Amino acid sequence: MFYQTLMNEAEKELQQEVRKFVRNEVSHDFIRALDRDEIQYPREYVENLAAHNLLGLRFDPQWGGRGLPWTSEVIAEEEIGVLGNTLGCAYVMPSIVGEALHVFGTQEQKERFLKPILQGKMISAEALTEPRGGSDFFGATTRAVDKGDHFLVSGQKRFVVGATEADVCLVYCRTNFDENSHKYQRISAMMIERGPGVESEYQYGLLGTRGGGTGRLVFRDVKVPKENLIGELHGGALVFHQMMIPERLTSAAAALGVRAALEVAVKYSEKRFAFGRAIRRFQAVQFMVADAITQLDAARALVYMAARAVDTDAPNVRRIVSEAKRFATDAGWEIANKAMQIMGGIGYTDVYPIEKVVRDIRLTQIWTGTNEIMNLLIQHEYYQEVLKGSDKVRNLELDATNYEADAEKCFTDDDMWKVHGEK
Repeated sequence: MFYQTLMNEAEKELQQEVRKFVRNEVSHDFIRALDRDEIQYPREYVENLAAHNLLGLRFDPQWGGRGLPWTSEVIAEEEIGVLGNTLGCAYVMPSIVGEALHVFGTQEQKERFLKPILQGKMISAEALTEPRGGSDFFGATTRAVDKGDHFLVSGQKRFVVGATEADVCLVYCRTNFDENSHKYQRISAMMIERGPGVESEYQYGLLGTRGGGTGRLVFRDVKVPKENLIGELHGGALVFHQMMIPERLTSAAAALGVRAALEVAVKYSEKRFAFGRAIRRFQAVQFMVADAITQLDAARALVYMAARAVDTDAPNVRRIVSEAKRFATDAGWEIANKAMQIMGGIGYTDVYPIEKVVRDIRLTQIWTGTNEIMNLLIQHEYYQEVLKGSDKVRNLELDATNYEADAEKCFTDDDMWKVHGEK
């Protein structure tokens, strides 16, 4: 859990409030039924969150939020993350879809969509991925043809969490069909309500994260009113880049819920005896626990720093958020596996929940941009920061004993001629 030294009084109170909800409002039978795919989507759970005013914490109170900072939201998301990926995802989806509405939406759109989403009266989903490509987002082929007062949308999206149940989806469609147009000027974002032509044609059988209604959505000549356009026409890239912040930061924060698996393993190691003593007394187990809790604490610190970066509009926010998503989800995977290793064979059975945590946490390294995509973005952003800001920091090169050996710093023929004279 987040530590007292990181939290102010309001955040401490929120942490206890959410922890109480997790402990008292979500039954163990419900969790088990979700994992058996006996529940298609946890609508009642979302409605209960709304009844406790826990959805979209950082949005304006006039729309149903609490006006809290990101640092508060990530603290809540770790607590919800203890419930597993399915309920964690259902919890953060109003925050993700709500971001587009809160930042780019009109007053009318906020009244029509954001408020009922935060009230739990409308289930929302985000439709990004297409069968033809995953991380190749700007190559989207779902089409929204301008018909004057409305768009006519055709295409399909896959891996949509809540596809079977969502009342409204944030969908990215191609609206600029000029083949020479820049990729950032091809797509638009719009809210598409469930109705004629919107069909959930396939529900995926998943390794974990079950019961969330993840499926493929098909749009067959769906009539979408022009007033459902989010942001500017052909301005979907701006919406997408903004959305990557809540998508990745919520994934990072919810992954911290893996702490519950580590706690189960630690308690087990105190009770399980081998060779005459509790297995926690063996160095192999001690070192796994030490590694796991260190990874968890480091992930928490990075997630909290990322939240502060967003709250303060830091210039390196995209890099930090991507680092938090990659590090926290990778750490979550390793921690879950260490918990299973500590428990041995019983951890691989359904007698304990560790196997479910392992199945759930694996997806976090893939969704909202794979962690390989995170690496690409992290290095790109860091190169820009270093190369643009080199005149603002100490020039460490001048600390070298032979820093004036310019001839040894030549990388091209042109550099050589500059040092030794023109050719």
